[in-house]
Amino acid sequence: MVTQTFFLLGRRESTTRKLDIDSPDSLDDLLPGIAAVYSILCPKGIRFHSEHKQLDSIEELIQSDDAVGISVHGYPVREPQQPPVVPGVGNHFEIYPDHLGNHQRLFNKYGSVIRTDNFGRITYLTNDPDITALAFQDGEYFTKAPSTANHPLYGIRDQTALFLCDTDSPAWKDAHRFIPPSMTPRAVRHYTPLLQQSVEASFRVLDIFDKHGEAFNVYQFTAKLASQVICQLVLGMDMHHFDEVDSPMHRIIVLLQNYLTLNRRVQTKGSWYSYLPFGDPVALKQTRRELYELIEQAILACRQGEGTQDLPIQTAALHASCLVDYLARATDEQGAKLRHEYILSNTLALVGAGFVTSSAFLSWLIYAIVTYPGQQDHLLQELVDHGATADKRWTYDEIQDLGYLDAFVKETQRLHSPSFQPGRNVRRDVILPGGWILPQDAILIPSMPHLHRHAEHWDNPERFDAGRWTTDAVKNRHRSIYVPFAGGARGCIGFNVALQEVKVALAELVYRYEFVAASNEAIEYDPEFIVIRPMNFYARALRRSSWPPRS
Repeated sequence: MVTQTFFLLGRRESTTRKLDIDSPDSLDDLLPGIAAVYSILCPKGIRFHSEHKQLDSIEELIQSDDAVGISVHGYPVREPQQPPVVPGVGNHFEIYPDHLGNHQRLFNKYGSVIRTDNFGRITYLTNDPDITALAFQDGEYFTKAPSTANHPLYGIRDQTALFLCDTDSPAWKDAHRFIPPSMTPRAVRHYTPLLQQSVEASFRVLDIFDKHGEAFNVYQFTAKLASQVICQLVLGMDMHHFDEVDSPMHRIIVLLQNYLTLNRRVQTKGSWYSYLPFGDPVALKQTRRELYELIEQAILACRQGEGTQDLPIQTAALHASCLVDYLARATDEQGAKLRHEYILSNTLALVGAGFVTSSAFLSWLIYAIVTYPGQQDHLLQELVDHGATADKRWTYDEIQDLGYLDAFVKETQRLHSPSFQPGRNVRRDVILPGGWILPQDAILIPSMPHLHRHAEHWDNPERFDAGRWTTDAVKNRHRSIYVPFAGGARGCIGFNVALQEVKVALAELVYRYEFVAASNEAIEYDPEFIVIRPMNFYARALRRSSWPPRS
């Protein structure tokens, strides 16, 4: 039996261990065992050192009289850095209000993993795709647990809802068995006519704006549109958002936006803030209560008069009137259904997640149309070439065949990703690629906007270039450098629906209207919301009277 003494460079006193290493044939044979002992998540990055040099063979390592030091990707083990802390507030004013720009500045200064302190709430962020890939592997080292106080979703946690529960929650396995089959491409084919009808309902209002020569706030429009779509899909419910120009937002959506804003306000401050008996924490609880009551009423209204016959889970979405009807009737191979107590919470989660991301994303898509030269003309030409008409009924496959539309959507989502904080919990002390060490119970956020603009992985990352998606460089990109829907078992299950929704919306809107910017004002985003949404972007929608000929 061969023994040798090892330690982590940078932490010699606390990590020195004498280990039996058997008789490995090479250093590569030794790496997995050393990685397991020290929880180093990338064994290939391990290098061994004596007091004076790097050890490049197993013979040198065994014969070394010195204790063997371990580095990771050429670095000693190191803790992520953060800006100087201001007593009481931490780094809050170093980060907000422009958290996107300031986090990029901190990545540039401190490296690929940074530590931040917001009123005592500690969070780690990364723009490294290798670390991101590890974080999204729900298992021994990472998980998603919104029930922990530092998690971004803690204020709206729900241990019975797929998106808002811990992976270890009994509800997650149950809900994950029933809900994803309603989001498959086959199911989305069935939903496409409904998506198109919901978009067409907005034409009346846009036509009035055009007739009067008026501009409109794009996010307010897309918020109404996205919520109209998702509530029709999930609840079978017409929100009447486009009956009139000034039709109010439905109470469910008003509460939902307030709910998410209040959660963000509470979670960007210390944990102590959530215990205050007044202000945002109390408003968050009150809003939650009213929102759940309204969703429950909507579910009951949806279920009245609907069929009661069980539907096989793999085809249930093709026959149910909406997703609530699906959740109530879908039956698995053993004859089991989703438990009744899970239907309410998962309905709210589906409405919330579907509305909040699509509303912001649609607004950024319209922004990209009017901001980046030539995009609108290129999209219109592709629509004409694929047979678009005023009364065209799009199918799922026809939308999928629009190659430039797909590239345009991807490039917009790369540069203007609405999502930015898919938090993951660290289960135990780990050493990440680059030698970064994270403690047990830490929160790590793979920062989507900073991954999507990482200069080492994207050519000219600040340039809008839909054509890049046909290049070999992008086709062969790191699998975790573009993660608009997160990844792994806890990634977004609704991405098929979301992408079809925005593509149908763009196909309909661009064919009927020419969009032009109505203001030269710099665009501001809302730092207190759960996604990135433009707040002061105004545009006009000019009704088209002519179209280009087919190519």
